[in-house]
Amino acid sequence: MKPNTATKKGLLTGIVMILISVGIYFTMGNFQNKLQYITYSVYVAGIIWTLLEYAKQPGAEHRFGAYFSQGFRCFIVVTLLMVIFTAVFLLSQPHLKHEMAGIYKTEIAKTGNYTEPEIAEKVAMAEKSFFPSMLMGAVFGYLAIGAMVTAIAAGFLVSKHKHVSR
Repeated sequence: MKPNTATKKGLLTGIVMILISVGIYFTMGNFQNKLQYITYSVYVAGIIWTLLEYAKQPGAEHRFGAYFSQGFRCFIVVTLLMVIFTAVFLLSQPHLKHEMAGIYKTEIAKTGNYTEPEIAEKVAMAEKSFFPSMLMGAVFGYLAIGAMVTAIAAGFLVSKHKHVSR
């Protein structure tokens, strides 16, 4: 039986993350809760699973670059899926932008540093940039986490292999 590729593991990991995220949202009503860490745990586990399975393959190169390449294939697919999910979710939930604007308006008004027209202008700018900001946050967030987890796990596996092969 042919082993799953890093890309397929990324696809599976991303789908599980989306299902968990949807479950959390419809159970809790938002993503601003500690249950969201379950999604990130699945992400980390998916990357580590990819690297560990690669390490077990006959003929696997036990170099940092080879491990990172496998992890990259996994986390880039997850990132793509999560960005698509974020876009579809935000487009299907337009009320979120207005809720964010209301919260933002309240927060700036509390500071007392802005006049009413300035507050209205800042809120309008925030509403206008809501969708691109959320997408950029998803892209950079998932890429950063994926690269960091992959680099740490790859470094660990290279070090482990060096100690085992001595």
